[in-house]
Amino acid sequence: QVQLAESGGGLVQAGGSLRLSCVVSGRALSRYAMGWFRQAPGKEREFVASISWSGTGTYYADSVKGRFTLSRDSAKNMVYLQMNSLKPEDTAVYYCAADQFGGGSYSSAPYDYWGRGTQVTVSS
Repeated sequence: QVQLAESGGGLVQAGGSLRLSCVVSGRALSRYAMGWFRQAPGKEREFVASISWSGTGTYYADSVKGRFTLSRDSAKNMVYLQMNSLKPEDTAVYYCAADQFGGGSYSSAPYDYWGRGTQVTVSS
């Protein structure tokens, strides 16, 4: 059984930075594509970034491209989302998700495992 746990959320002013972390336990991270999704109040969950299980492909939503960077440390079973130049519209609960041998899908459907989320609030 794979378990995911996010951390690193908080309150930050617009233009600031945060780094989210996701620890994967139960199985080796290297078997999984990892995705970051977010959900703002009253909105549907949306794709933020992902990396394929092989690590050869990293993908970003247009809204965060150039500001967010996804990275992973397979030795530590950790995935990170570095978020720079944050905007109020980035305010949401951020979730990490795992998809065994996945390609890093933009859709949430293939991801079998999800963390509980971490709140990010960006003030204007």
